[in-house]
Amino acid sequence: MKLVILDRDGVINHDSDAYIKTPDEWIAVEKSPEAIAALSQAGFTVVVASNQSGIGRGLFDGEMLAAIHNKMLSAVEEAGGKIHGVFFCPHRPDEKCNCRKPETGLVDAIEEELGQKVKGAFFVGDTLKDIQLAQRTGCNPILVRTGKGLETLAKNSGLENVPVVDDLWAASQFILGSVNG
Repeated sequence: MKLVILDRDGVINHDSDAYIKTPDEWIAVEKSPEAIAALSQAGFTVVVASNQSGIGRGLFDGEMLAAIHNKMLSAVEEAGGKIHGVFFCPHRPDEKCNCRKPETGLVDAIEEELGQKVKGAFFVGDTLKDIQLAQRTGCNPILVRTGKGLETLAKNSGLENVPVVDDLWAASQFILGSVNG
């Protein structure tokens, strides 16, 4: 199975330091639904792995998060794509859970749900936590410049061997090129 794991905020949709708390605040990054559609149509299984501490902080609840995710899923479906699963950590950083990136709990859940290891999958993110999780689990990390990507690039060393692309559309083209080329 060909697998792509995507971070949500800053990769699929525009990020906000005030959190994405309602469906109205969820705004797709340009061409991100089309990027997911291109991957889906090429036979990739696409899943989302996202820290959503806004729940633990009391900024929104699970029902609201489901409504936000339904908007995302609909946008992707309208573009001709499919997201096979949305995995999220609802905990605050101080809760020290195993599912908050860069810990491996979300990837463990993906492996359990899909019934296979994720080693070799592509993992697209905009933060060092995304890259660290990808590396810890044997995935191929890709950093996007959207969201916190430029800040991540400016602040962190150790990204020398990580492909850096402009956005999710560029990441999808990189992935398709690497498997077809």
